[in-house]
Amino acid sequence: MAPEPSRAPAGSLTEDPAYAATGRIDELRATEYRHLDRDGHVYLDYAGAGVAARAQLVAHQERLLAGLYGNPHSENPTSSAAGSLVESARRAVLRFFRADPAEYAVVFTPNATGACRLVGEAYRFGRDSPLVLTWDNHNSVNGVREYARAAGAPVRYVPLTGAELRVAEADVVAALTAGRGGPLRRRRGPAGRGLFAYPAQSNFTGVQHPLGWVELAQRHGYDVLLDAAAFAPTNRLDLGAVRPEFVCLSWYKLFGYPTGVGALLARRDALVRLRRPWFAGGTIQAVSVQGDWHRPLDDESGFEDGTLNFLSIPDVEFGLDWLDGIGPDLVHTRVGLLTGWLLERLTALRHRTGQPLVRVYGPPTAEGRGATVAFNVTHSDGSVVDERLVARESSAAGFSLRTGCFCNPGAGEGAFGIDPGSLRRTLLARVRTIDQYLAALRLPTGGAVRVSFGLASTATDAERFLAFVADTYLDRHRTADAALTPRTRC
Repeated sequence: MAPEPSRAPAGSLTEDPAYAATGRIDELRATEYRHLDRDGHVYLDYAGAGVAARAQLVAHQERLLAGLYGNPHSENPTSSAAGSLVESARRAVLRFFRADPAEYAVVFTPNATGACRLVGEAYRFGRDSPLVLTWDNHNSVNGVREYARAAGAPVRYVPLTGAELRVAEADVVAALTAGRGGPLRRRRGPAGRGLFAYPAQSNFTGVQHPLGWVELAQRHGYDVLLDAAAFAPTNRLDLGAVRPEFVCLSWYKLFGYPTGVGALLARRDALVRLRRPWFAGGTIQAVSVQGDWHRPLDDESGFEDGTLNFLSIPDVEFGLDWLDGIGPDLVHTRVGLLTGWLLERLTALRHRTGQPLVRVYGPPTAEGRGATVAFNVTHSDGSVVDERLVARESSAAGFSLRTGCFCNPGAGEGAFGIDPGSLRRTLLARVRTIDQYLAALRLPTGGAVRVSFGLASTATDAERFLAFVADTYLDRHRTADAALTPRTRC
């Protein structure tokens, strides 16, 4: 007689006293986030976007109805009203991240991608100013390499190692010192500098890379671009203790609203060394058409092209105050408990064959990681259930999660065991689609399933998802994939 499939360990997370201590979030879920429970939906894509509280939306409406705001580039009452709120938001950002206003500036951008682009296009790359990146980077950071290469700068990647898909510090040091021979003293000019870009937290695996690498890279003569988009929503980033030259953020990742607004937090001594390749309205002190001359603004305004989103930027201040009032540490504790609980129970699920039901990418426990869990579901013979099928079936069951490679190809290549040799043997120039790419590399899947927790997540969310996975995929017969739609992007 075949053994019964192995279910997850019994016990609800709500029985844990540590979870009960985060009960303030359950109260908010029942009041400010009750729209999350409409129609039985389960939201598990906080790494993609946070969820707005009712109070945030009400505050936005009340502010617009109570006042009149105009283009802040003008000098009139409505312009002054808008400009005052924008400057107040800048101060709020610095307060939240404990950044000294004398040291850091806030540049408002459309999103974290826009912040990365500002650095990439204006950084003074060259033969003596390389770019060093980790494999584990979002494409918005990977894209900076095109600016570096156009300037003739060396580009070096630091690989992922081990089953947990972490980056070894020794490999970081090796990449930073390649061609340099050891730590360098900081120089006043751009020559001899370089840019080290990495995420504080992986948007693929949830791995949290050491913030101590900021100071490590600086000791070796590098500026640091820290991608905090996945880290900041559930972790405290203290820029009084960790002082990277550049930090990129998207506010909707932290608290759901507003979208279309991000920020580059930049040290003022680094900001003045950037050289923009163009100028736009709002970024210059003076310009001449006939004289073919312009003078850029010297402060953060010189990086804010055109008219800012002045009707939404004040919502950033409200969102930061909202999150601060709940407590970033409380949110961190809650999502850590949810992540550890789900990982323990997902990895305990077994088919009757003894084959694990899921294959987790990254750390198998909550230690040294954020609230993002990436995995593939497997059949009883160990073969992978196509992530597109999981996307279809989870959507039909009312779950919002993410599937694919999450705009992080380096982490995906590490997770799926793609080595440089196989990439060299593949004629990538002839590949036109993702499916052709996968076929050329003989990969069984084009991505993973990603579940992520956030500010308003509860034990019920995790428990319902675990039950869905077990009920849907344990000892299920293999399903034909012919009806699945082609993959279109990574």
